[in-house]
Parts: sequence; structure tokens; C-alpha cells
Amino acid sequence: MTIASAADLCTFVDRSPTPFHVCGTVAAELEAAGYVRVGEQDPWPTEPGRHYVVRGGSLVAWSTETSELPSDPFRVVGGHTDSPNLRLKQHHDIAPEGIGVVALEPYGGAWLNSWLDRDLGLAGRLALRDGTETLVHIDAPVLRVPQLAIHLSAERKGVEPDPQRHLNGIWSVSQGEFLEFVAGEAGVARGDILGFELMTHDVTPSALTGARAELVSAPRLDNQVTCFAGLRALLDASPVAGVRPVLALFDHEEVGSTSERGAQSDLLATVLERIVLGAGGTRDDYHRAIAASVCASGDMAHATHPNYAERHEPLHHIAIGGGPVLKVNVNLRYATDAPGAAMFAVACEQAGVPLQRYEHRADLPCGSTIGPLSAARTGMLTVDVGAPQLAMHSARELMGAADVDTYARALSAFLSPA
Repeated sequence: MTIASAADLCTFVDRSPTPFHVCGTVAAELEAAGYVRVGEQDPWPTEPGRHYVVRGGSLVAWSTETSELPSDPFRVVGGHTDSPNLRLKQHHDIAPEGIGVVALEPYGGAWLNSWLDRDLGLAGRLALRDGTETLVHIDAPVLRVPQLAIHLSAERKGVEPDPQRHLNGIWSVSQGEFLEFVAGEAGVARGDILGFELMTHDVTPSALTGARAELVSAPRLDNQVTCFAGLRALLDASPVAGVRPVLALFDHEEVGSTSERGAQSDLLATVLERIVLGAGGTRDDYHRAIAASVCASGDMAHATHPNYAERHEPLHHIAIGGGPVLKVNVNLRYATDAPGAAMFAVACEQAGVPLQRYEHRADLPCGSTIGPLSAARTGMLTVDVGAPQLAMHSARELMGAADVDTYARALSAFLSPA
């Protein structure tokens, strides 16, 4: 049984160049499956059903159709919607040598060299004078950050870009106001744009690659694979009496999650509490529900790199195509503990997929996820999991096509405990 194809993942990624677009893509599929959007400022639903909320670039969806008591536990699949990229500065128009150039800056831990000499589009959201917002998606090669010619490098090798000076993008052979161009593409008046969050993206379409199409080459696999697989898992999950499945996708993970919509915010805790109260429960029912709940924090995992195998923990080989990955770190860069590990292992057995176990080399700094942050914020038992990939934080990343479905099936089983 396939519930998530690699080809559908490619379509999802290409439609979702920013966290705001991820939420729009997910919301469209949720609504097609009968989910109803709830405004956070509106009264909360009191009848069983399928609902979701959006806060900026974050989204939480849930079903209470099989809930029996206000204190019923939640099963949560968590992930993040943002990816490292280059973003437009507030004052960005510059004209060195008489050509049109815009100032960009890195967001998150972008692997900067990978953004050079690529055809870049622009996308994000615009805040307008009348208080409304509009999304813009310019999926055309309008920007390019050119590499320095090898003849001009004293070392005759690639130059590490200075994030202040070397990441400006060329968009025209003549001077002009870039935001006026953006306004035209968005169909709004330039004078009505009073705020913007605009970011670049590689316009080369995502693709199945390799001699047998066994690989996925795409931007933003970290962490749109979890957004896609988590969505498919939620829609595919078998109803279980007394369990409330939840999908929680947060913005700003790549920069620490400290925002009104990041994993350190009150978003998830508030939504879960309002679900309990909407069902007629009390604060005590909410705390009882949280005490029995579990979160699978989904983020991508490092596959063992064939060209740099020495950079990996030798006892923890992670294979492309080898199935979902359980991520463990004794210094709590991942939230996994023994009970959580056992629960996810059972979910993989239930789904009939293999399980790989990852640990980072002790002599290299380990990245982190929403897992420890969300666990501390909610008090919920949390396990960190992912799918294996290469080239993490590059402008374009690589993973196994088969891992898309096995990851989604493991998450679906996690949401439907036997």
C-alpha cells in the first residue's frame, strides 16, 4: 500500500516555496478531505469534527471524530514549514556598476555556496495598506547571485561568500525599484505594500533522478518532506476510539523557533487546551490528556554520505532507501527517550517498514529540531524521527524516492496506535 508517492512530494514542494505557501498547500488538501478552518479569534468548535488553524506560516490540524472523553490523549505529528534560504532586505535596491541589484541575506543555516549561479524566483507574503495580506509566487528566474570567476580568485578555488557583501542578486541591466516589479507581479499597487516577507527559491522543478528514478532531487526537503508525509499520514490514519490525531507544522525552526508561531510559542498548547475545553472538559482534563499524549517530532535525518563516511558515527550507518530514522542524542538535541523510542518502533512494525537508528558523532556539534522545544513547552512525551537525506541545508537536496512512502506509513501508524 502506497499512501505518499515521491512524484506527489515533488508537486507539493514546487507549489510551496515559502512557509506561507506550505500552509496554503496543506490547507487545500485538508479542506478537500472535509477539514474546516477555525479562526483563533472565533468561538471554538464544540461538536466532533475535523478542523485546522493557521497562524502565519504555521498550521495545526486535528480530528475529534473518534474522541470519547475530554481527557482523551492526543497523538501529534510535528514538523516545520521553513527552510534555509536568501531573503530580501527591507532596504534592498542598490545599483553597483549601474545595474539592478537587490540586497539579500541568509535565513537560517543556509549552505551559501549552493545558492550561487542558480536561477532564483521570489515568493512570500505582502501586507497591504487596507490590513489584508496577499501571497506572491514569482516562479521565474528573476534573480541570480553570480559566482566570482576562477581567474579572479588568488587561490584559484571557490570563494566562501561573505553573507554581507557577496549574496546580492542581479535582476536587471538597468536601475529600478524591485518592489515595484514585485507589486506588478502580485497585482497590487506599489504604494499599498507596507510590509513584506519575501524569500528566494530555486526555480528548477523537483524531479525523480538516477538511472532508475530512485532518488528525489528537490529544494526544501528539510523539512517539507515531513509536512507532506505528516499530511498524508493524518488523512490516511485509521480512526482509533479515544485517540485524537493532530498535525502541527511550525514556522521559524531554522532560526530557533522563538516567535509567536514557532515551536516555543503557545500555539500547540493553546489549540490542544481549547480542544479539551470545547469538548466540555476542564483544565484538569487538559492536563490528564497531555500526560497521556505523545508527539513524533518529524525532521529530516542525515544519511551516511558515500564521499564523507568518516563524518558519521561508525556504528550508526543510515541508508538512503533504508526506511524511517529514529534520532537519539544524549545531550537532548533530540527529545527521544526510551519509551518514545519504543512507541515509534512499534509504529514501524505496525506499518511494516524498517527502522533505522541515528546518533551524531560525539566530536561534531549536533543540530536540533522542534522536538525538545515543543516537549518543554507542552510537557508531552516526544520522540524525534525523520527520513534520510543528503545535502541538508543546500539550495537543492537529495533523498530516496522509496523513503517518502515508508516515512508517511510509519507516521500514519503512529497516529493510529493498535
